[in-house]
Parts: sequence; C-alpha cells; structure tokens
Amino acid sequence: MEDPTLDAVAQVTHKKLQGKVAIVTGGASGIGEATARKFALHGARAVVIADVQDDKGQNVAASIGGPDRSTYIHCDVTDEEQVRGLVESTVRIYGRLDIMFSNAGIGSASQQTVLDFDLASYDKLMAVNVRGMAACVKHAARAMVEGRVRGSIVCTASISASMGGSIFTDYTMSKHAVLGLMRSASVQLGAHGVRVNSVSPGPVATPLLCKLFKVEAEELEKMLESQMGLKAPVAGKMMSVESVADCVVFLASDEAEFVTGHNLVVDGGFKT
Repeated sequence: MEDPTLDAVAQVTHKKLQGKVAIVTGGASGIGEATARKFALHGARAVVIADVQDDKGQNVAASIGGPDRSTYIHCDVTDEEQVRGLVESTVRIYGRLDIMFSNAGIGSASQQTVLDFDLASYDKLMAVNVRGMAACVKHAARAMVEGRVRGSIVCTASISASMGGSIFTDYTMSKHAVLGLMRSASVQLGAHGVRVNSVSPGPVATPLLCKLFKVEAEELEKMLESQMGLKAPVAGKMMSVESVADCVVFLASDEAEFVTGHNLVVDGGFKT
C-alpha cells in the first residue's frame, strides 16, 4: 500500500534527484530502506529495491508506489549473474540507470578475533561485503558507460573502514576493502563522467547492528545513546538511518557533481 505521506512530503521537498533511476541493494530494511524512500521523496523517477528479504522488499517497493515508480528484484549480490540481471532488468524496465547505492552487507558471525579466526565465516562475509560490492560497482558502471549516463555510484562503508577494532576483524577488513574499491573505481570511471563515493556510517540502530551485538533494537538504541553521549561532540540527538540516507542523497545528486573518490563519514564526531 502506498505511503500516504510520500506525495505530501514530496511536494515541499527540494527534488534533488528529479527524473533519476536508482538501484538500492540491501534496500528492504535499515539504511537501504531509508535511502530508497529518500530517493523517492527527492523526485527519483524509479527506485529498484534489491535484496534477499523478499516480503520486506516487496512491501517497501509497494509503499513507494506502483511498478512505474518502484520495483522489487530479488538479488543475492554474491552471485554475479543475479547482479548482472538486476542491472539489465532495471535498464530494460526504466530505460537507464543513474544511481547505484551499493549497500548490501552482512556482519560478523562471531567475535572474529585474530587468534580465533573462523575463516569459513570470513569467506562468507567477504563474498557479500567485498565481492558483492565489486559486482554491483562493475555492472552499474558498465550500464552507465554504455548508456552514456553521467551517473553516481555510492558504496556503504563504515567508520570501521578507517580504524582497527578489538573484535569483528573480518567485518573491519571488508570495509577497508570497500574504500580501496571506491577509490580505484573513481579514478577509472571519471573519464566517463561516472562518480564513485562511499558513505561511512557511525553507530546507528539497524537490523545489522542488532544482529552483530545480539540485542533487540530498543536495547541497542539505549547502548548507542550512552556511547554517543560519551564520545560524540554532536550531542542532544541520536543519529538515525535517515541521517545517513540524507548524505547518500547528496552524493547521488548533481549537487555533488564535483565530488568523487570521497568517503563521507557520518558519525556525529564519534571517532574524532
């Protein structure tokens, strides 16, 4: 069912993405869902939701609008053929691809310290967070170059991409790799007018973080509120998935037409 607030808010929102066609991987929940909705509010002509959570993804697409406005496509990013099909289907249905928000990712299956490293779990995580990210960037870039679209690719990294940690080594490694991919792609695609950037969220209550810390959303929010109050200079308000989504909208829009190869940290100063 279409979200009744969508059209009302869109009427008063500066439409930074007017007429654009976007894909959001991992778009069924968390940062991906919030960003897909923001894309629609900012005038995107079509938003394709890609995920493996079929029911949730279909509900998000339906709430944004009918098939002329939003479509859900099942996509496991570890399978390059599914990623290729996702991009090709988007171009076939909507005529072009302007924005790829490569956001799909998973967290560590255990604490994954160096002295107790489960390499099978590491392989699974890297297949999603790094190989899957590379497949999304590759096929989105090909579609943009072939379509002569001055597009924008935004990858989800993390504040973990620029620091070490006492646990979750494989997750930290994967997000460092995302920055390497983004920076290399930005250099290689600049001549085609395709920009590539990343967004690095700080602690924010998402289903992924709940799973990482094995807590419910309400408990996680209390934990984060305490930590942000102690460590973040921007106080008085909790960061949300919408805070991150707003930054992705900026990177995806023409307002950022001279921003490429940049990792935009969105953490309220948490790691300053």
